[in-house]
Amino acid sequence: MHEGLREQEFGAWAGRPMDEVAGEDPAGLRQWMADTAYAPPGGGESVEALIARVGVHLGALAPGTHRAVAGQGVVRAAVVWALELPAAAFWRLDVRPGSVTMLTGRSGRWNLLVGQAENPDRLPE
Repeated sequence: MHEGLREQEFGAWAGRPMDEVAGEDPAGLRQWMADTAYAPPGGGESVEALIARVGVHLGALAPGTHRAVAGQGVVRAAVVWALELPAAAFWRLDVRPGSVTMLTGRSGRWNLLVGQAENPDRLPE
């Protein structure tokens, strides 16, 4: 298990549908989605803390190819960290469940490989 790539900690909101949280704590949910430093009540993790945790993990990887299955929030955090985007970009990234996101590192920086061939055996020339 890649501890640094575990899903975001949602505190008191963990395991609850977003509609339920919105009905019970609309102000908290709005703040969480607008302020990347805000953490959900009850020991939740802010978006900024998630990005930092994922970044520490990625930054400590040994050279070579690494594969991990990660939740959508972790993928968004990894892209934000790797591309040095502002934390608010986290909410602007949509990650499809079951999709593949590839980050590659070269020359001391990270790159995002966007899109994949329809037929992986037949890559564009």
